[in-house]
Amino acid sequence: MEIKGSVALVTGANRGIGRAFARALIEHGASKVYAAVRDPASVSDEDVTALRLDVTEPEEAAAAASDAGDVTIVINNAGVGGFGTKLLTGSFDGARQAMEINYFGTWAVSRAFAPVLARNGGGALVNMLSTASWASRPDYPGYAASKAAQWSLTGALRQGLREQGTLVVGVHAGFVETDLSSFTDAPKISAADVAEQTMEALANDRVEVLTDERTRQVKHTLSQPPER
Repeated sequence: MEIKGSVALVTGANRGIGRAFARALIEHGASKVYAAVRDPASVSDEDVTALRLDVTEPEEAAAAASDAGDVTIVINNAGVGGFGTKLLTGSFDGARQAMEINYFGTWAVSRAFAPVLARNGGGALVNMLSTASWASRPDYPGYAASKAAQWSLTGALRQGLREQGTLVVGVHAGFVETDLSSFTDAPKISAADVAEQTMEALANDRVEVLTDERTRQVKHTLSQPPER
């Protein structure tokens, strides 16, 4: 996938990993980057084009696809933790929100932009996943379940969009230095590192990015028997 001269759209691009994705695309020569966010006024980077998009509203995804019909790279980055949902007590509201944004939001944006990518030669679709896609977590079960669902969706999209020539990339990361992981003091990698590794994957047509050692270890253990 050629990044130089491409037109990209990044959801949740006003902060964190999304902003790092937008900056990396610009630095690698993208001709235009849409920052797709719920509130366009929250986008401060003058090098990007703010675009209204709440990923939980399919009609907004359709409108964004109409307004950004020149897109050749879509990065589904918008996400939430849903950490308020505990495993055995309390409300399911946080988990439902995580599923709505992380899973259904990614699905809605992918549906809306798949025809755009097809018309523009195939391009690439990138989904920001997590080590939690593969590691069930009793401390944040709602988030982990939403990322597992998003990983499954990524595989389905990879197969479903293959015929139209769309490269589908899954990016997995452990803890990244963003607001989302501010609750832990565990080792973290930078958002810029995640973005740069993703640019390398796009440039080399790689379908999966394992950004850190913890993620690589968890992926390796998938073939092992479940722990008791």
